Amino acid sequence: MTQSPTLSILQNYIDGQWCYSQTADYLDVVNPATAETLAKVPLSPPEDVDHAAQSAQRAFQTWRRTPPTQRIQYLFRLKNLMEEHFLDLAQTITIECGKTLEESKGELRRAIENVEIACGIPMMMQGTTLEDIASGIDEFMIRQPLGVAAVIAPFNFPGMIPFWFLPYALACGNTYIVKPSERVPLTMQKIFQLIDRLDLPPGVINLVNGSKNAVDAILDHPLIRAISFVGSTPVARYIYGRAAANGKRVQCQGGAKNPVIILPDADMEMTTRITADSAFGCAGQRCLAASIAITVGEARHTYTNAIAEAAASRIVGYGLQDGVQMGPVITPQSRQRIEQIIQQGADSGATVLVDGRSPQIPNYEQGNFIRPTILQNVDPSSELAKTEIFGPVLSLIHLDTIEDAIALINSGQHGNMACLFTSSGAAARAFRYEVEAGNIGINIGVAAPMAFFPFSGWKDSFFGDLHGQGQHAVEFFTQTKVIVERWSQNRWSRQF
Repeated sequence: MTQSPTLSILQNYIDGQWCYSQTADYLDVVNPATAETLAKVPLSPPEDVDHAAQSAQRAFQTWRRTPPTQRIQYLFRLKNLMEEHFLDLAQTITIECGKTLEESKGELRRAIENVEIACGIPMMMQGTTLEDIASGIDEFMIRQPLGVAAVIAPFNFPGMIPFWFLPYALACGNTYIVKPSERVPLTMQKIFQLIDRLDLPPGVINLVNGSKNAVDAILDHPLIRAISFVGSTPVARYIYGRAAANGKRVQCQGGAKNPVIILPDADMEMTTRITADSAFGCAGQRCLAASIAITVGEARHTYTNAIAEAAASRIVGYGLQDGVQMGPVITPQSRQRIEQIIQQGADSGATVLVDGRSPQIPNYEQGNFIRPTILQNVDPSSELAKTEIFGPVLSLIHLDTIEDAIALINSGQHGNMACLFTSSGAAARAFRYEVEAGNIGINIGVAAPMAFFPFSGWKDSFFGDLHGQGQHAVEFFTQTKVIVERWSQNRWSRQF
């Protein structure tokens, strides 16, 4: 096993070795709850990306010829190592990302589930065959790996989101480059320390830290065939356009403005608890966070009072402390941006029912904290109702009918998730049938697909055709080859 890097100056992992970047530019990695500097991450130049891509290309020639039953043995071992180091990895996520320890554990469990699903690749990667498409002619389709692939990962789920892609890419016979968010690079450092113990062939999987220069180098590099991305809609559109222009296969998960509809027949206690967890879990920094609650009819007063109480009573603090229900947002700039959006909402006529701005968190006064915030009487046509806040802010809108609510949802530019709370099967069916969103929840606040389903997304929430996870990931990381075959019957009948 090669020597692991220290946490003072982080390293890249290329060609099976830890190595320092060629850059002279570094960024501080900061604990968002304590403002403590945890490490310095290199902002790798294009030369580091090229080093990783060249290494991955060399490794691909052998890795693609490794039987899938052997490739998945590495994944089995990786799963076991992640289980053994589960608590340490979860604590690292909390320390660098800010979410509570329980949220970090949930994130990591989803990452491991994707490794488990990818271990089924000998079944999932199979092709199809049909005999006698014409007399004596057979036709079949097989799946082959693409080559070098890469993920450009976001800050909000440093342990989970790379695993929407990574295990499937490797299991299918591709080689891989991970570019974690420069804000939260420590989780991948620790995961790659575990990967280093797998004794994979050098170059099969590589880690390159960095920011926009590294991203652009990945988008432009001729050896990188496929790119996965999760982040905001403007960046997703940029990455999709530039990578596609370079002839690459691309999947880009963008931003969201996720609505939940509450009908009068909903179980209000359950609905309040679930929607509060959705809106304020992970400090609202997830692409499936509820952002707008649309009450219909008589649900208005009951739900408004209940969700306001739930928001005001939520315990905010350092995610490693027992009992904390919500941590900080990622940076001081994020906190300032969210507070400005709250003020803009108030200036445009919304009522700040629960105000979470400028909280005092004992012993963590330097942290990037915002308490849960509720904005009431939000104008459906306002910018506030359309803007992704990416923070612990829930906007309340009241409409008269479910038809009005569905029409409002479908008028938006995003289509990541939409949820309905009701006890009516007919209303639920109409909702899931008509709503234009990729992930639908019925009495569910965070409609996050399990690893064996694709993480869907519509409209400006997704650019591409095939999503992460499950069978979609297998299709994304393989290309189909069709063979039409005929053999002479005379040769077959000859006596040997």
